[in-house]
Amino acid sequence: MDELRPIADVARGIGVAPKHLIPYGAAKAKVALDAIPPEQTGKLIVVTGVTPTPAGEGKTTTSIALTQGLGKIGKKAAATLREPSLGPIFGIKGGGTGGGKSRIAPEDEINIHFTGDAHAVGSAHNLLGAITENAAQRGLIPGVLPQDITWRRVVDIEDRALRSIVSGLGGAANAPLRESGFDIVTASEIMAVLALSSGLADLRARLGAITVASGAEGKRVTAGDVGAVGSLMALLRHALIPNLVQTLEGQPVFVHTGPFGNIAHGCSSVVADRLALGYADYVVTEAGFGADLGFEKFMHIKCRGSGLRPSAAVLVGTVRAMKHHGGVPASSLNRPDPFSVRIGTANLQHMVGIVRALGLPVVVAVNQFPTDTPEETVIMQDVAIEAGASAAVVCSGFANGGEGAVELAEAVCRAAEGPPPKATYLYPLDAPIREKARALASTVYGAADVHWSPEAARRLDRFEQQGLGVLPLCMAKTPLSISHDPALKNRPSGYTFEISDVRASTGAGFVYPVAGNIVTMPGLPKTPRALDVNAAGEIVGL
Repeated sequence: MDELRPIADVARGIGVAPKHLIPYGAAKAKVALDAIPPEQTGKLIVVTGVTPTPAGEGKTTTSIALTQGLGKIGKKAAATLREPSLGPIFGIKGGGTGGGKSRIAPEDEINIHFTGDAHAVGSAHNLLGAITENAAQRGLIPGVLPQDITWRRVVDIEDRALRSIVSGLGGAANAPLRESGFDIVTASEIMAVLALSSGLADLRARLGAITVASGAEGKRVTAGDVGAVGSLMALLRHALIPNLVQTLEGQPVFVHTGPFGNIAHGCSSVVADRLALGYADYVVTEAGFGADLGFEKFMHIKCRGSGLRPSAAVLVGTVRAMKHHGGVPASSLNRPDPFSVRIGTANLQHMVGIVRALGLPVVVAVNQFPTDTPEETVIMQDVAIEAGASAAVVCSGFANGGEGAVELAEAVCRAAEGPPPKATYLYPLDAPIREKARALASTVYGAADVHWSPEAARRLDRFEQQGLGVLPLCMAKTPLSISHDPALKNRPSGYTFEISDVRASTGAGFVYPVAGNIVTMPGLPKTPRALDVNAAGEIVGL
């Protein structure tokens, strides 16, 4: 497609009436919440992947290619994707709008500022911090001292200098003096709340339940207690509305909210999924990082809490990723090495098992690179089928767009036939938190045991005393390994899964263990990604 379709035409093509559009220029718009039909009859397809590698697996590219491929075989398809974060865009990852002939557009605007949703989240999060500290300073929260405030600040840039700070320096006028820190915006609980809310009333209730401090006798102090909810709603009322853009082949794509997959739950919003499912036959959504992170959380947190019922999963892997997991250094991934591919497929096998354990049929997409050999590809396909995948097909969406994903689209349609399967959750919600963590560790992370640090154990006991033990878990861990340790490659087993800290996101509705040495404020790499603007005012380098 040489030119983008007017966004009103994209909306009309899927059945969304013009009265529901809130245009942001010619190529993007918000779609009002009252456009969500009472019945959502589309089939939800979730895209996940093997453990990520430095070579890049192209999960977003494959998601977009699949959406275009479904269009090629005559299906009414849409995608729901997360909004890219400024931190990774200027860090290592770069843009988050796909690649080659499988991209969404306008990609410069989607990647940079978009419709302002991320800025609204950051503003609301930091306003809540200011309101809480003001209430503590003025004695409006009985029994709460500055050190009892647990709410941190956020910024949408990777800035390691802000991980740990002391605020309020300069005397009583600048109080309260306390130790605190910053997280990245995608780790904000408000971002997770926005992604999981079903509407304005649910958003209000979730915001009011956010914990901002620990009061007398361990009682939780909430955003509702400090009178912040109305102000937060004023900042977030438009951010709750999904954004509509398009693929390069003209299919509708709803890009909305952006919780990280290793820190938060890694999925786009519930309202975007419901909106798309009300108009499309097939809705392709993506869960962040590997099946041990975004997919597990997609099932246990997003679907379990919202009632969404996915019909099938697509697991993206590459020959290059298999070589990496088989021990091949990044500099040698382009060389043929069937032996290392076979070793590395242990990771693929485990990830297929995770999807199957949670009750979904899975199609493996081998995202094709020019250096792949037929022998290496067949090894991946054979292992995937032996592990329980319903199909394992090659996808060339980067090079060929929708045409390169036709076989994948057909396999997905076959896997998704009939009513959605009943999910098989790995733990009951009323189980103690330690048992939930052990269930994830044994089935998802391949660990033999779980160890809680003394501080994490104390906080865990307090959360259970506060009645938070019935919440699902949102494990914050490295995306570079199935385990908590990025050095443990491929398919580690028999180790002890280490949990160093635990937090509670009471508005989002999950308990948030931190495994290993994970940080909620990443830092920039040695050479940050450089973007620029050309003479025509266009962003280059994405």
